[in-house]
Amino acid sequence: MTYKAEYIWIDGTQPTAKLRSKTKILAAGVELPIWGFDGSSTNQAEGHASDCVLKPVFSCPDPIRGGDDVLVLCEVLNTDMTPHASNSRAALREVAGKFGSQEPIFGIEQEYTFFKGSRPLGFPENGFPAPQGGYYCGVGADEIFGREIVEKHLDNCLKAGLGLSGINAEVMPGQWEFQVGPLSPLEVSDHLWVARWLLYRTAEEFGVSATLDAKPAKGDWNGAGAHTNFSTKAMREGYEPIITACEALGDGDKPLLHVENYGVGIESRLTGQHETAPWNEFSYGVSNRGASVRIPWQVEVDRKGYIEDRRPNANVDPYVVTRLIVDTCCTALEKAGQV
Repeated sequence: MTYKAEYIWIDGTQPTAKLRSKTKILAAGVELPIWGFDGSSTNQAEGHASDCVLKPVFSCPDPIRGGDDVLVLCEVLNTDMTPHASNSRAALREVAGKFGSQEPIFGIEQEYTFFKGSRPLGFPENGFPAPQGGYYCGVGADEIFGREIVEKHLDNCLKAGLGLSGINAEVMPGQWEFQVGPLSPLEVSDHLWVARWLLYRTAEEFGVSATLDAKPAKGDWNGAGAHTNFSTKAMREGYEPIITACEALGDGDKPLLHVENYGVGIESRLTGQHETAPWNEFSYGVSNRGASVRIPWQVEVDRKGYIEDRRPNANVDPYVVTRLIVDTCCTALEKAGQV
C-alpha cells in the first residue's frame, strides 16, 4: 500500500514569494523523508548548482485527495542543511524560541480577492459594480460572489485540521477573509501558508484565481490586508503591558522597519483612507480602525487582552510579521519587567 504526500514550499520569487508543490509516493508506514527540487526553476538557485532540499516541518491530512494522503509543508535548505536565504521560517524559529516563556500567540485575518480572468469576481465586464457598502458580510446573489468556493475552502481547511476560526465576506465584490488562530507564532504561520495553498487549489477547481494583492482594484475600494492580532501572557493578564507593546511598535525606527516588511505595495493600501492609517505615520488607539494599531474596546474595558496591528498587507509573509512583532514587543516587555 502507498500514500501520496504533497510537498509544499515557499519559493524565492521577489517581491512576493509564491507557493510551489509536488507529489511524492510513499509506502504505507514510511515517515516523511527530506526531498529535493530544482531551485533554478523557483528563483532559489543558479542552474550550475540548482539542487535545494525540502525538509518537512508540518503535515496534515490532504482534504482534497482524502484517504491516507497528506499535505507536507517544508522548509527550504541548502545542500549543507543550512537554511536557504529564502527560508524566513528559520529566523522565526529562533526568535519564537528566545521569547517562548512570554507565551506569544497570534490571530491573523487573511483577506483575499477572487478573480475571473482579468477582473475581480462580481465585477461586470464593462464598468464597475455599485460602490462598496453592502458587500461586507452581505447576503444575496447581487452582492456576494464566490461563496461556494469559500465554503469549500473552509471545509477543506477544517478537514485538514488547520486552526481556522472564522470567515466573512469583505467590502468589495469577490473579496473575502478567513481567520487563523489564536496559535503560537510558528503554528499560526504554518497553518496560514497551508490554508493559502488550499485556497489556490480549491479555487482552481472552479476556474477562479485568488490573489493576495494589497490593492486589487484601483480607485475607491478597500485594499486587502492581513490584520495581525497579538498578545503575550502578560498582555492577557493586564493593561499596562498592552500599552508597552503599542509604544514599542511606534518607537524610533520600528514603524518603518515593520511596514517595509509588511508586504509589497503597502503604500497603495495604507493611505489614511478606507480604514487605514498612513503608511509613514504611526498611531494607536482604542476601537480606532484608522490607527496603525487598534486596542479593541473590550480590551480597555477588561484591562487585559490583545492588540491588532492593522498594517500588514494580505501578501505579507506570516513568518516575517510574527517574528517582527514578537521581537519588538517581547523585547520591550522584557526590559519593562512585564513578563
